[in-house]
Amino acid sequence: MTHDRSRTRRPTIYDVAKQAGVSPSLVSLVLQNPVRVSEKRRDAVQAAITELGYRPSRAATALASSRTKSIGLVIDDYRNLWFVDLLRGMESVLTEEGYRVMLADSRPGENRISEAVDGLLAMHVDGLVIAAEPSASMLAGAGVPTVVAGWRNGVPVGADLITNDDDGGGAMAADHLLGLGHTRIGHLSGFGGAAAHRRAGFAGRLREAGADMHVVGEAGGTSEEDGYASACWLLDHHPDTTAIFAANDTMALGAFGAIKARGLAVPSQISVIGYDNSTLAKSRYLELTSVDNRSDLVGKDAAKVLLARIESGAPSSGRTLIAPTLVVRGTTGPLPD
Repeated sequence: MTHDRSRTRRPTIYDVAKQAGVSPSLVSLVLQNPVRVSEKRRDAVQAAITELGYRPSRAATALASSRTKSIGLVIDDYRNLWFVDLLRGMESVLTEEGYRVMLADSRPGENRISEAVDGLLAMHVDGLVIAAEPSASMLAGAGVPTVVAGWRNGVPVGADLITNDDDGGGAMAADHLLGLGHTRIGHLSGFGGAAAHRRAGFAGRLREAGADMHVVGEAGGTSEEDGYASACWLLDHHPDTTAIFAANDTMALGAFGAIKARGLAVPSQISVIGYDNSTLAKSRYLELTSVDNRSDLVGKDAAKVLLARIESGAPSSGRTLIAPTLVVRGTTGPLPD
């Protein structure tokens, strides 16, 4: 029994060239830089590609162009869903330009983040987005354009910073709670640049108003479990607390657990506000009031900056601040009687 290999094997660039009546090098040029090819020949190549069902090899294209058409994204924790909108924003820009995003997760700690970066660089990504805490020297010799997404404790030399105005977002959360009449307020914070800026904006506004505030966990993590532990401490040591501002939505979820365990109700007895406006906050079950850090816009701007630097070789353009918004839902209410 014989097989027709032409029907089963994957078509190659040579098949496309033969079908279109052109050279393989011209097919390659159409795939990489079609504007340099006449319309007649370009149409013939595209027709052959469609008819044969040809799919270009990423590896071959990378070798020919010295680019992999890939962008590396380093995040610090899959459990914190703020990065979902960041990734969606990046992809909305990069996909149109034929780029894909390669994701690497790293737990907090300079070595772990460095390992994630090194792994992406070993795959020859054309650019990097760091959504974690980098060290100032981490990217020395990286050789690719880099954007740091979100406030961090340090921004490597040569990297752009694109971030939400977390100081303004923290102040926005304080204004909302103060406007509802709350003056005995707890804040669940954590380690990292974003948490520090949110804490500073929140605390500054409460000091101006003369409100009583207790900050918990500023040197710790920002997971759901961290939020639960911090909220337990806060409610046990300051039971008169009437509102809680969590540094992110994941910590707010932990706070709900601590509140429920003490027989309290949200928001009739205690209000809760989060940060990031993540998929958790948008859940119809939680309906969490949250500060929207516009991760989607951070992602879009990060992608645009990277593409511009990849194409032009331009140096870092500096820092970009994106204004937050407050999304009021069902977890905050007036001061209890």
